[in-house]
Amino acid sequence: MGFTANSLGRDIPGSIDGRKLRPYAPAFPSCDVVQAEAAGAVPAPGPPRGQGATLRGSAGRGAPVKLATSWDELLDRVRLRDGMTISFHHHLRDGDAVINEAITRIAARGYKDLVLAPTALFPVHDRLVPLIESGVIARVEGSMNGAVGAACTRGAMRGVSILRSHGGRCRAVETGELHIDLAIIAAPTADSFGNANGLYGKSACGPLGYALPDSLHADEVVIITDNLVPYPCAPQSISGGRVDHVLAVDSIGDPSKIASGSTRLTRSPTQLLVAELAAAFAEAVGIIHEGFSFQAGAGGISLATVTRLAARMRSKGIHASFAHGGGTGILAGLLEEGLLGSIIDLQSFDLEAVRSCRENPRHLESDPFSSYGPHGLGSAASMLDLAILGATEIDLDFNVNVNTHSDGRLLHGIGGHQDAAAGASCCIVTVPGFRKRIPIIGEKVITVSCPGELVDAVVTERGIAINPRRGDLLALAKKAGLPVTGIGDLMREIQAITGIPEQPRFGDRVVALVEWRDGSVLDVVREVESPTGSDTTEGP
Repeated sequence: MGFTANSLGRDIPGSIDGRKLRPYAPAFPSCDVVQAEAAGAVPAPGPPRGQGATLRGSAGRGAPVKLATSWDELLDRVRLRDGMTISFHHHLRDGDAVINEAITRIAARGYKDLVLAPTALFPVHDRLVPLIESGVIARVEGSMNGAVGAACTRGAMRGVSILRSHGGRCRAVETGELHIDLAIIAAPTADSFGNANGLYGKSACGPLGYALPDSLHADEVVIITDNLVPYPCAPQSISGGRVDHVLAVDSIGDPSKIASGSTRLTRSPTQLLVAELAAAFAEAVGIIHEGFSFQAGAGGISLATVTRLAARMRSKGIHASFAHGGGTGILAGLLEEGLLGSIIDLQSFDLEAVRSCRENPRHLESDPFSSYGPHGLGSAASMLDLAILGATEIDLDFNVNVNTHSDGRLLHGIGGHQDAAAGASCCIVTVPGFRKRIPIIGEKVITVSCPGELVDAVVTERGIAINPRRGDLLALAKKAGLPVTGIGDLMREIQAITGIPEQPRFGDRVVALVEWRDGSVLDVVREVESPTGSDTTEGP
């Protein structure tokens, strides 16, 4: 057995029981040196992971200096290169001001072929379209909303984009399938070490859970905040131990724009009827019982359905154990009333939910692994009794489309739709029969976002179609006298009013993949040659 003297002069064997030993060197070797030696590789250039740009000592004897004084200093520090993958989160939704600023500044330095990996994009990010057309952004691995999705559909991106659910994205980040070179996290409150949360400050947006996988697995992590507080920031949604750099700016966004038209309670009489029928169905099939759990999507009909469920809970003296998904003022009110035991919240859809998450200890911040992770030993979604979701289109096989409109344009993301549908004991899709005279039910959806085998019932103002797989639900709904109909009959009744819309013409080029939550491919999105139709959805 060979021995080597370490820096203290002590003889250390080369290996013991097959384990290669590394002789002690200086007390604080750089993190990159340690990792590279362990891997038998030469460390990459640049500052050590988690050590900032200026160090007192190396890996100890003083905290690293992470705080940058300007965007220019920050971008001088980070390891930028052509073709890198940069991620962002969407908790500020249409009020976000960080993505546009960061990518515009990186583009000004001449970098190109970037892969954008946001948890979601919104119309505020329409400013990115020229950067797509010029080749700065090659493709997007994340939900697209608005002009960016439309640009993808018309073939403006050089690469093939990938659409994933929240749980599917978390899985892809954890496994390295989606490798993030640089995560830029907008944080309403943070300290100079990088500990951060979304509960306080002028831009408070609620949970930051969607950014958590990125903070844990990205090669380099940046916190951008407009509320720099003394160490330690508390609570810590993002741990500073995984953060490389911190930048304080004047504003990370406008939290008043977290709520949008698709996240407000509907006032439409037709949609309110849909909500009433959905709640009546849930009651008839026995879902509304003491301790049941549910998730409602962000759409106006889903939110209205929650108010109808609550009315039945009050009349029966029933309490729900928890509500899951995005927090809303409606759910916060039910929590304070005592009708809910807890809210398990991944993102706040309005400012009342932000307040509740900050003040109520039973309003719990979650993350996509705990809520949706398909490779975990269970998740919050897997304990749901009921999921109330929306759709752009539904077909005769109960397949759901939440990504493309009737004209073929890619204008929405998947969100947690797949994850909630896969986990819940009963999945109800609530939709009006038509929007802007475009029927919602057709023979085949343009894009499959969620397989029909997971959809138990489709509720419209004209009746309830129940998946033949769920004979138990069908029998109970009929017994209760609900307006049950076949999905084919429902389609024909609606099309008798609207007519059958002309289908868009697609080219051969695939511009995006729609993944199932396990990484398998559900469908492809093709370049549109001749768009038709119109916007048909309020957003899933």
